[in-house]
Amino acid sequence: MSFGLERLPIRWRLALTSAGLTLVILTAFAVAVGQLTASRVRSDFQNEIAAAVDNLSDRVFIVCDAVNGKCAPGGPNLRDVSAAGDATIRILFPDGRILDQTPRAPNFGLMFPARSAKYGGLRVEIRKRPVKVVDPEGHTSRFLVPVVLQYARKVSDIEATVRRVRLFLGAGVIGGTLLALLAGVLLGRRAMRPVAALTAASRDIERTRDPGKSIPQPRADDEVAELARTLQAMLDSLEAAREETEDALVRQRQFVADASHELRTPLTSILANLELLAEVLEGERGEAAHSALRSSQRMRRLVGDLLLLARADANRQLPREPTDVGRVLVEAAAELGPVADGHELTVDSDEAVVNGTRDELHRMTLNLMENALRHTPNGTHVSARVAADDGEVVLTVQDDGPGVPADLRERVFERFVRGAGDRGSSSGLGLSIVRAVAESHGGSVELEDAHPGARFVVRLPRADVPAEQPTPTPAHA
Repeated sequence: MSFGLERLPIRWRLALTSAGLTLVILTAFAVAVGQLTASRVRSDFQNEIAAAVDNLSDRVFIVCDAVNGKCAPGGPNLRDVSAAGDATIRILFPDGRILDQTPRAPNFGLMFPARSAKYGGLRVEIRKRPVKVVDPEGHTSRFLVPVVLQYARKVSDIEATVRRVRLFLGAGVIGGTLLALLAGVLLGRRAMRPVAALTAASRDIERTRDPGKSIPQPRADDEVAELARTLQAMLDSLEAAREETEDALVRQRQFVADASHELRTPLTSILANLELLAEVLEGERGEAAHSALRSSQRMRRLVGDLLLLARADANRQLPREPTDVGRVLVEAAAELGPVADGHELTVDSDEAVVNGTRDELHRMTLNLMENALRHTPNGTHVSARVAADDGEVVLTVQDDGPGVPADLRERVFERFVRGAGDRGSSSGLGLSIVRAVAESHGGSVELEDAHPGARFVVRLPRADVPAEQPTPTPAHA
């Protein structure tokens, strides 16, 4: 039972507990009141019968005729007396002879010397009293004749009254319990309003992930108020920790951006010297110079990628100007043409101008096509297309290769995520740079389903420039 209650809401547990206590209290009260009431009703019933028989005994007399020696009952008419309480009355001589009785009165027997008895569902009160004797002329004799009076009433009448009392008490117990349950639910709901407000505020903070919001503080200084103050203190600590973390991240991003920028100058000097050495040295020294040159070129590209991502993280923007993404795509395809490595690369570009940084857009388109070439086998067809569509510039790069594995689809735009076809030749930053460039230009990139192969779609806001006729510039490599 306790386990079942633990699964119920608190307001229902409070209401059920309150209703249970009310039920116990009202039941005990109803049992006590019922017993007392039943005892009192039965006692009053018996006293009423005793008073009635005593009153009747004072009014009964016998009319005797001295001439013929016959006696007849005198006094009140038993039918009139019995009608008020639906009573059964018998008047007998001590030897058992019947002096008078009501119609259809059962034979109780003499039942003497008892004063009270039960007989066949009747409560019988018995009195033996001497009554006066009157002659037919109305003269009272000095002699008294003893008689036995039996006055009976049905016990079922009074027991019906007791049952009605018990029924009313039971209905009162049930009604009181239901009212206590309803009141407990209403009071529990009202009492849980501060907790519901805390829950709603916590859900809002969870949804917005903003610990800077305040928790509503209850007016009463109770346990709920203490909980609200504790939650607010926790949120204040989280907000302070988040601000410290954000400050540290900002400093880190600025450091990475500055460091990447500063590394470009010595790298350029190193590359120039290595290119010179690779031209003049021969043999093993020449091979060593060429190997160092390739490694330095890869380092320069990696530093450039890190610088671009650091700028995006630090919200640093290079100067923007109207740039034709179609022309940028053609130039990137021309750069990749010599290293297409047996792939069929097709470019279809319309004039589509965006307000952006040319170098970053070039890196974005180059990375998308290079990603398709790196992860597909020789003979695969790679198509790239740029078109203007309803206020947007849409760049699509699609291939008919094996596609992106299912376990990488959700993480393909994350940093340092490499596919199976990289073979150690990629830093894992290509697609993350694509997303960073697209988002820094107010756009987005998505991996859409394509069977077979993979299709990457970049959408950028189109620049507000006078409309011109599109100039398709197909290119093949």
